[in-house]
Amino acid sequence: MDQPSGRSFMQVLCEKYSPENFPYRRGPGMGVHVPATPQGSPMKDRLNLPSVLVLNSCGITCAGDENEIAAFCAHVSELDLSDNKLEDWHEVSKIVSNVPHLEFLNLSSNPLSLSVLERRCAGSFAGVRKLVLNNSKASWETVHTILQELPDLEELFLCLNDYETVSCSPVCCQSLKLLHITDNNLQDWTEIRKLGIMFPSLDTLILANNNLTTIEETEDSLARLFPNLRSINLHKSGLHCWEDIDKLNSFPKLEEVKLLGIPLLQSYTTEERRKLLIARLPSIIKLNGSIVGDGEREDSERFFIRYYMEFPEEEVPFRYHELITKYGKLEPLAVVDLRPQSSVKVEVHFQDKVEEMSIRLDQTVAELKKHLKTVVQLSTSNMLLFYLDQEAPFGPEEMKYSSRALHSYGIRDGDKIYVEPRMK
Repeated sequence: MDQPSGRSFMQVLCEKYSPENFPYRRGPGMGVHVPATPQGSPMKDRLNLPSVLVLNSCGITCAGDENEIAAFCAHVSELDLSDNKLEDWHEVSKIVSNVPHLEFLNLSSNPLSLSVLERRCAGSFAGVRKLVLNNSKASWETVHTILQELPDLEELFLCLNDYETVSCSPVCCQSLKLLHITDNNLQDWTEIRKLGIMFPSLDTLILANNNLTTIEETEDSLARLFPNLRSINLHKSGLHCWEDIDKLNSFPKLEEVKLLGIPLLQSYTTEERRKLLIARLPSIIKLNGSIVGDGEREDSERFFIRYYMEFPEEEVPFRYHELITKYGKLEPLAVVDLRPQSSVKVEVHFQDKVEEMSIRLDQTVAELKKHLKTVVQLSTSNMLLFYLDQEAPFGPEEMKYSSRALHSYGIRDGDKIYVEPRMK
């Protein structure tokens, strides 16, 4: 049988991991494998192979000599074959079947949708625990075949595969803990619920960058669909109402949620988004990657009560009443304006005259002199200013620096400014 044209897995392996390109060094995960038989070139006998092989973007189209793969890759546990030109599952099977301890396999961005995965080929993947099929356009039929032949599969990556629907597998995959299915086009909750049926032991579900618009499910049904779900990522989904957020509480083991970039939160400030989410999700311990401590939870729940206390009764969420039971009715927080004062009223004294004036604190001493020029009938060059703090024990302070801003003196309402002519 003719070998497919192109570069083989074994050819690329020999080139990359030759002693010249990959010098041997001791360390975790590293190893040198020399075949037990004398066959093979001296170069191949001296390959320095780590247990983690990275052969991405190497133009691989086929497996090459299977005996050599078996001889050199007996210790390999992780294999990255992403962004190659593998289009035949039979060639992938030839590689994988000769790597007996393989646990991680990355086949992303290979055109594998061009061939059908038969069950006997999928059987060679049996020991794989983590499988990455991102941007492979793998059909659901292919995924189902894999699931039936990988009894220990724990993590599955199906991103960028243009899925608009989910096809249910004829059998459940009890082993899968993590499903990464971002950047597809899953909009309807009926498709997501199929994932719950297929993967009843799912711990982590990453749905970011799917335009899921709503969670159409009863609370009891959600609890049965995802009984073990601990973490869900809904970044940049299409969720637009608080009722969908409330439904997340139906997952009995949920403790981590990611919800950035959803339409529902666009009109809120950053502080409001986080506090309102924390208050509505009482069981979570991590939100958008940040730990939710006991202090932040109490602050958020109290914020929630005050946020909704002026809303009409029909618009107040049920969570509000739960928190009122917990904390009681709270007083509104006093509104404190912490912005610096922009102007003050002072007494301007000149000779025997006293005039109350409002002056801006963002102006300089030189600008104040110009403002006072018409009041005291003195030129700015012939004017001396003295500031008297009504509580200062040391008497008036000369305002001698023309470029100094008035706010730096700490002037307050009721203070005094004395104007005197410069002595010649």
